[in-house]
Parts: sequence; structure tokens; C-alpha cells
Amino acid sequence: MNEKDLVEKAKKGNKQALAELVKSHEMTVYNFAFKICRNKDQAENIMQETFLSMVKSLHQFDGNSKLSTWLYRIVSNHCLMAYRKMKKHFISFDDEKVSENDNKIGDWSTVPSFAIENQELKDILDNAIGKLSPDYRIVFILRDVNGFSTEETGNITNLSIPAVKSRLYRARTFLRDEINMAFKK
Repeated sequence: MNEKDLVEKAKKGNKQALAELVKSHEMTVYNFAFKICRNKDQAENIMQETFLSMVKSLHQFDGNSKLSTWLYRIVSNHCLMAYRKMKKHFISFDDEKVSENDNKIGDWSTVPSFAIENQELKDILDNAIGKLSPDYRIVFILRDVNGFSTEETGNITNLSIPAVKSRLYRARTFLRDEINMAFKK
């Protein structure tokens, strides 16, 4: 059964269809939440809140975009709400390690002679991404990590294309400066 049919059945109260929608999107939602929050527990909570929001407002989903695009917007909103609640810092600075099954920021596959350099670069990049404000981090991850277009990123974040480009530029500039500073040490 295709996703459009599942959505229609779920809107009519079919629990099996709803369960299939959740199952097919749970890893995408969790991975995106983890990339933004950088904390496993918070990502799990946001994933649950996202699917709860999906259940409550599925009747409002018009089908003009993909369900995943709509879910990215919900995750982004929940991440920003969590950030506002915390008020101090959005991320955890406790160097939480990502397991093999977690989606990683990029392809960090290693060649034995480059293993140390790759791990060092990954750590520097992860640390720099963690320092980005959530508004910039969401745009950076959607565009440069997940590969969404500027227009898709704007639809997900409810930003204009110039705003997406501006935030992406600022995020990239910040990351470049952070990486340069790390290599000067």
C-alpha cells in the first residue's frame, strides 16, 4: 500500500495504517531529532512528541507535500520548543558517543592510514556543529547533511528562500571559522 493510501486510512482511524506510517518514518524522525538535539534521550522524547503531534493533527495534512516533509517541520518545531524551554543551551556538551546504528553526520568511513585524521576531523566538525544555534543547525543539517534543496528546506522550516540561504551561509561561515581555529591550536 502506498503512503497516500496509508495516510487516508489513518485519517479515518485505521490503527494498522497509522502504525505502518510511524514505523516507516521513526528512524528518519529520530535521526533528524538527534542531529539537532545531539542528545539521545531528548531525541527520543522529540520523536515521541512528533508522532503524538502527527496523530493529533493528521487530519490537517493536505498531501500537497510528502509526509516526511511535514514530519521534518514538526520535528524542527519540537526541537526549537525544547531549546526555548532550556533557555541556557540547546545541546549537551557531554560528548555522547553515537553507536554504529545511529545515523552519522556524514560518511566517515576510514582508510587505515587516515583513521586518526578522520576521527579528529569528525570530532572537530561535530563539536563545531554542536556550537551552532538551533536555527542555523536545522538549516545546515537539512541542506548539507540530508541534501534537501533550498526550497524544500524553506518549506520544512517555514522560512523564505533568502532566509534559508542566509542561515546556511552563516552556519557554513561559523563552521569554517571553528574548524580553522581548531587546526590553529
